[in-house]
Amino acid sequence: MFLRRFGWLASICVLVALPAAAQSEPESSPNKIGLVLSGGGARGLAHVGVLKVLERERIPVDVIAGTSMGAIIGGLYASGMSATDLERELLQVVWGNIFAGRVDRQLLSQRRKEEDFEFSAAVELGMRDGEIRLPQSTLSSRGLEILLRRLTMPVRHISNFDQLPTPFRAVATDMETGAQAVLGDGDLALAMRSSMSVPAVFAPIEVNERLLGDGALVNNLPVDVAWRMGARRLIAVNVGTPLAGRKALTSLLGLTGQMINILTEQNVQHSLAALLQTDILITPRLDQLGAGDFERSKDFIQAGAAAAEAMLPQLRELALAPEAYAAWQLSRIQITKSDPQIKSIEFAGTELTHPERFKAQLESAPGQVFNTERAERDSRFLASSGDYERVDYHVEGRPGGDALVFTMDDKFWGPNYFRIGLDLSTDLDGESAFNLRVSHNRHWLTPTGTEWRNQLTIGQTPRLFSEIYQPLSFQLGRSNDWFVSGWGELERHNFTIYRETSDIAAARLQRQSATLGFDLGQPWGSLGELRLGLKHQTWRNSVKLMTIDLPDARIETPWHEAGLRLRLVVDQLDFANFPLSGYRLLVEGIGGKQSGGDVRNADFQRAEMQATWVRSWGVHTLNLHTRGLLAIQPEDSAQGPFSLGGFQLLSGYQPGQLVGDTLLFGRASYYQRLRDNPLFARGFFLGGSLELGNAWKRSDPLKPRDLRPAASLFVGADTGLGPLYLALGYAPKGSTVVYLFIGRP
Repeated sequence: MFLRRFGWLASICVLVALPAAAQSEPESSPNKIGLVLSGGGARGLAHVGVLKVLERERIPVDVIAGTSMGAIIGGLYASGMSATDLERELLQVVWGNIFAGRVDRQLLSQRRKEEDFEFSAAVELGMRDGEIRLPQSTLSSRGLEILLRRLTMPVRHISNFDQLPTPFRAVATDMETGAQAVLGDGDLALAMRSSMSVPAVFAPIEVNERLLGDGALVNNLPVDVAWRMGARRLIAVNVGTPLAGRKALTSLLGLTGQMINILTEQNVQHSLAALLQTDILITPRLDQLGAGDFERSKDFIQAGAAAAEAMLPQLRELALAPEAYAAWQLSRIQITKSDPQIKSIEFAGTELTHPERFKAQLESAPGQVFNTERAERDSRFLASSGDYERVDYHVEGRPGGDALVFTMDDKFWGPNYFRIGLDLSTDLDGESAFNLRVSHNRHWLTPTGTEWRNQLTIGQTPRLFSEIYQPLSFQLGRSNDWFVSGWGELERHNFTIYRETSDIAAARLQRQSATLGFDLGQPWGSLGELRLGLKHQTWRNSVKLMTIDLPDARIETPWHEAGLRLRLVVDQLDFANFPLSGYRLLVEGIGGKQSGGDVRNADFQRAEMQATWVRSWGVHTLNLHTRGLLAIQPEDSAQGPFSLGGFQLLSGYQPGQLVGDTLLFGRASYYQRLRDNPLFARGFFLGGSLELGNAWKRSDPLKPRDLRPAASLFVGADTGLGPLYLALGYAPKGSTVVYLFIGRP
């Protein structure tokens, strides 16, 4: 989505003098053909169509120079892939996953999933060295790097790009000096990625102590680089973004994009003016295809092929006879080496973390034959910790054997992470609420992975939460990764008691509580988490408004509760808000002693279960949710209340209107993702829900006919501050209520 709206960034460049390459270049022959591929984001996929026509017409390419997306297509072709191979691989790519800013939620640890229900994962700030820092990029390049690493594995042993099946150069920018960096040796996948470090979209890459950004900043169509490689005739393909018309200049965003495109066009014109009459320029007609339209890969490839077809009279002058072209093709075939035997697993790059702690959890292990799929899964596992801006891997020769090296770049804005949430609601009938929520996570307090998590809520429901999380072993394994956790919470919130069978408020109370807990637990990988621990809570209810009599034991009397708690969470939802697939199960039980008023050390037990199952068919999603709770405790206990009411918790009833020691609730929701893509949200959704449930006091018999129906219709969006809803709720025994809020319902 971001690439669609800000695709012009993919072709950012400035007009500068193009310095000569530092390295010596090979001698040229009179018929040496150079291919020059420009940057342009998704528009660069048109290069594949051009290559298909060149191969069909038996036109050889002796050297390749590329910038940004042109470097990626050119580098892959130079590695020995055919145009058909490129087309097949790129059409299979799910580009939304390639540029996803976060590892799939199902792969995260439960600690990383938990906060999704409180805070949006889209907005994260950081603090290092006493200053607040923002991320350097808006999208992650992790998926792109994994793709490039896999596709270049056959030439992983080649460090001199002149020894590739087709000699190759990638153009990048030294972000410290502004100088052009022509990459002709090293790691091919890393060179291609460095050339496409689009400012503000992808973070720059450090290579040989140089911070490299997008090559379009200095040379978007590197004609001069191909000449210095010895080429005598050039085929240049320009897919840069053209200037916009006046209609696009009505906003700050449009004017800024136009300014960048003007600079880009000047750069391109500088290169085009240097072409000779014998060179061939191909300019695909991409019309309304933008630099961010990666999902239209097939259209780009077809447009590139059509542009090359239009230049066939000139191109055919370069064609070889069938026998000569077959010999050229044979020279590009790489002798595939057998997969290396891994002798060791190593980690590089990180300065803030200790990834050796996770070595026992990796699928790759010393003694194995290297496997690309395993290495990719291990990269995603390491990235799921949330500590790294990028995680890459490569196989590196060592005196004692090959090493599988994982390179991790620490987040520029870590290791203190902040996320912000907002609760803002109104029923359009005078009842409103506001909460501002901030979370702080400090990772790697110790080499063993100690974490400190804090949450602060300011507003209608003040809350302070803090937890220290300590893994118990330095070398974690799949069955012995236990942890201990000590945590505490202070909270104050208001709740309303309603008159029997009505939504008329009878009392408004304020509950103040303090809770301490200590848990022993085990994370179940990315599946979930199990905790067993001690919990102690002290609370008191005070009167804000009273029109009915309540037992004295429930008002202004301190209560205490101590017990043993068991909590199990299994969470495989793909998104916390508006999930499209997956399931989630929460089971929690606690038992112990309560004291308060005339009650001394009375036994209590509570058990709760929540389950969610989600499945989608295209843009249509079915979300099923159920909840049950049973509390056995003293009659006068001020614990609770355990209640139903509010949006999608029996819509049409007031929050907390139905109260009891036993709850049963079920909900079936349907929503459809709309095709409109909002700028600062994951998507718009239109849907509704059917709900059934009730709450019973201990003395009441549980009868199915007592279950109360309700329903809702809503329009929602998953925004950077949380879910946004405009909804209508209705209950036959309740009322019709309009809801407008942002945050969790």
